[in-house]
Amino acid sequence: MSSTSVPPLVLLLLACAPRQEAPPATEGARNTEIANAAITLERTACFAGCPVYRVEVSPEGVITFEGRAHVRELGVATARVSPDRVRGLVSELDKAGYFALAGRYTAGEPVCGRYATDLPTTITSVQLGDRTKRVEHDHGCGNAPRALAVLEQRIDEVLGSSRWTGP
Repeated sequence: MSSTSVPPLVLLLLACAPRQEAPPATEGARNTEIANAAITLERTACFAGCPVYRVEVSPEGVITFEGRAHVRELGVATARVSPDRVRGLVSELDKAGYFALAGRYTAGEPVCGRYATDLPTTITSVQLGDRTKRVEHDHGCGNAPRALAVLEQRIDEVLGSSRWTGP
């Protein structure tokens, strides 16, 4: 082995080492958008006594819950979540295609498909920088993307809505 050659073990370790790529030029602006993001979720009544409430979170992680009917806690309650959790949730929603969804999955809309009555509607909105998206999702619409219901559930999970809505 010459004095300028690198031992195979060192080469293997270097090849497996994590690499840090330079962030794209727009990443700083993207991080600012995510840092200023806000999310709301509202669930409406149904025939069977579904929980009726509205929950929102600010970029700073302040959660405001308003229980309206069929929930453990009626009225307004507040809590906190870390701003990192808010940014992570917004990023998750963005990557999942939230901003590409239709604005309405309700009876009479072409994207609704077969319709079943007496189910609740979930209204979500996300503000990300200068983009704002609002999606109205009547759960009676047979053709609404399954991913939308998953995203709605994810918002509830991250914001801890069950502490106010009950099991």
